[in-house]
Amino acid sequence: MVSPQTYRRIAGLSLAALCVIVLTGALVRLTGSGLGCADWPRCSQDKFVDVSSSHTAIEQINRLFTGVVSALVIIAVLAARYRRPYRRDLMLWSWSLVVGVLAQVALGGVVVLTGLNPFANMGHFLLSMVLVTCGFILFRKSGEEKACPLRRTDGIPAVIQRDLAIFGVVAIATLVAGTVVTATGPHAGDEKAVRFGFELRSVARIHSAVVILLFIVAAVLLRRIKKSPTSAPLTALDESMRTFVIVGLFQGVIGYAQYFSGVPVFLVSIHVAGVIAYWLTICHVLIAPLREGTQTI
Repeated sequence: MVSPQTYRRIAGLSLAALCVIVLTGALVRLTGSGLGCADWPRCSQDKFVDVSSSHTAIEQINRLFTGVVSALVIIAVLAARYRRPYRRDLMLWSWSLVVGVLAQVALGGVVVLTGLNPFANMGHFLLSMVLVTCGFILFRKSGEEKACPLRRTDGIPAVIQRDLAIFGVVAIATLVAGTVVTATGPHAGDEKAVRFGFELRSVARIHSAVVILLFIVAAVLLRRIKKSPTSAPLTALDESMRTFVIVGLFQGVIGYAQYFSGVPVFLVSIHVAGVIAYWLTICHVLIAPLREGTQTI
């Protein structure tokens, strides 16, 4: 049997692995190793595993780590089955990770076989963010004594619920706009990879404008929270919003720094790591007030 405490640790490891795979994927792109393995699932027609060059080695590391991620999400499903007390919601969320990883593996094959098509690359990253979201929800819910519906809205005024929905939509738009910038810029994974024919300056400005809009929505939310009667969910929302602002400002500074310095690999890698932290804080904003008031382990 699996205890609730043990299951929470398993959920935490799964979430961590889902975050790390985003970084290894970025390493493939930033080192120009996207086509280090020109075939899929084999590295090449002759070799299943090939580390004969730095590019193939980096691509192989990313593929092999996918195996680690797959093992952890499968363990999360098995552990949910034997967790006591059994929780159906944890079983469903853990299965979402398995389905997502399988879809990610298939989409990764499409990315390689289409020669790093920008739309496939965008989908690959955005699906990673969906998986991180599911992993975050599983981790948070695994800390509850009993299942709590995500749609619970006790103590949250309707106007704040509306603004939270707007915040979530604009946050997703920042991710999508960011992937368009990547698919337009110089770090597409290979020198011969097809890129969007947009002007980099234009798409970067659009991305920046959407991020600024998100901060405006965040400011409105914080103001509404300050004017509303104090409650546990609103206190949790206020704290999570302030964390988002700090992380988001840091991410914005790195974003501008990389743009004005010619998008060097070092700063881009920091920006990618920042995206993960940025998105986790957004998940926290959207989920924290719904989790407040439940007992945790």
